Amino acid sequence: MLLVYSHRVSPRLRFAFGHIVKRILGLQVNFTTEVDEFLAHPGPKMSYTHQPFGDEFFVHSHRLLFEQGISDLDIHVQNWEDTVCFFSRGEVSDLPFDIFAAAFYLLSRYEEYQPHVPDAFGRFSYRSSLAFQHNFLDQPVVDIWAYKFREVLQKRFPELQFPKRVFQVQPIIDVPLAFQFKHQGSMRTINGILNDLIQFRFNLLYTRLLVLLDFRKDPFDSYNYLINKQKQFKRRFIFTFLVGKYSTYDNNLSLNKKAFVTLIKSIADYSLVGIKNSYLNLSSLVDLKRDKERLEAVTNRPVIGSRNSYNKLNLPNSYRHLIELEIHRDFSMGYHDAIGFRAGTCTPLLFYDMDFEIQTPLELHSFHVMDASLLKYRSLLDKQQQLEVLVQTVRRVNGTLGFLFHNYTFGKSETWNGFRTLFTDFLNSELDLPSASNS
Repeated sequence: MLLVYSHRVSPRLRFAFGHIVKRILGLQVNFTTEVDEFLAHPGPKMSYTHQPFGDEFFVHSHRLLFEQGISDLDIHVQNWEDTVCFFSRGEVSDLPFDIFAAAFYLLSRYEEYQPHVPDAFGRFSYRSSLAFQHNFLDQPVVDIWAYKFREVLQKRFPELQFPKRVFQVQPIIDVPLAFQFKHQGSMRTINGILNDLIQFRFNLLYTRLLVLLDFRKDPFDSYNYLINKQKQFKRRFIFTFLVGKYSTYDNNLSLNKKAFVTLIKSIADYSLVGIKNSYLNLSSLVDLKRDKERLEAVTNRPVIGSRNSYNKLNLPNSYRHLIELEIHRDFSMGYHDAIGFRAGTCTPLLFYDMDFEIQTPLELHSFHVMDASLLKYRSLLDKQQQLEVLVQTVRRVNGTLGFLFHNYTFGKSETWNGFRTLFTDFLNSELDLPSASNS
């Protein structure tokens, strides 16, 4: 156990220490504002305040963890050993920067509450992030900092025992549209055929007719492949199904379709099933609740988590809705068009509500690569090399690597050539097996 003294124990302080000391390093941590209690404590301890009492382990605190609300922050990113840091402190501090304030800034998504230019769908762009602008988006810096903090702490307190973390991967399979052509209903099918003719998409029309006549498998029907992969993998995949109303943004099937219900039930026999919140429902608690209840009626079990359509997050309201609906995990924390660590970590974190200044029970499971973000790399070898770098980056801190693919990624479209190999590479990386191309 580590005892921490601070002149004030704020909710922000508890959150930052909780993620670094408890969730990453696996230590118990207690706090005190009593000087006598701190000085009398015989075990490992540190002070986190403006100046040390003596020669104890000391981290010079930044003001961020003792403030409320959003303020303008003067951030200077500097190189530190083999990574970066910010909120640098004086020479007296045992660390050259305030690791806890810097971690809080990234974990709380502080910058997403500040003024920024959203994209066409109202999303926070990776290009607006501090991490991208200072070239550390590809590093789980909070975990890296935590391991460096552990090294310094253990030199001061050799008796501290840190439990070992194990590298693991978390596959997330997003299902925005279960089938490309089948089970669409007569009107959607007729409209699809007419659009193919008007736009001279004769190859697509040919495929559509073959599928509708049961001469060819639907291009989005990759479920036997995925279930077979699941049977070979020790932990369960997360499937998120879109069940909201059909709209311009969400072209999903209706739960009135027996084939769609049967598919969800069959997937739930092997994997975990979550909900993909439709784009138009993100601001409506009533609609989100209705969709959640409909999915639970199909699976006969609670929804295990959620993802937002188009990967859109409106902080803090998006997460408040999930808490209200008693959804305990979310898988939306990541960038759809960039590989990297949106919250600066590869460890599941709790959502901190900046408006209410509270740590909530909602657990955020980041994804660090999406299938679409790999399309910029032309050859399969280039994609594999990028993924190998990502795997080794997360492996060095024994974190959890989240990757998000779609059901259509495993179809026969030329766009997704080689992605079954990439998926196998991801799964094998946890087992420390060679890549699919070398096996």
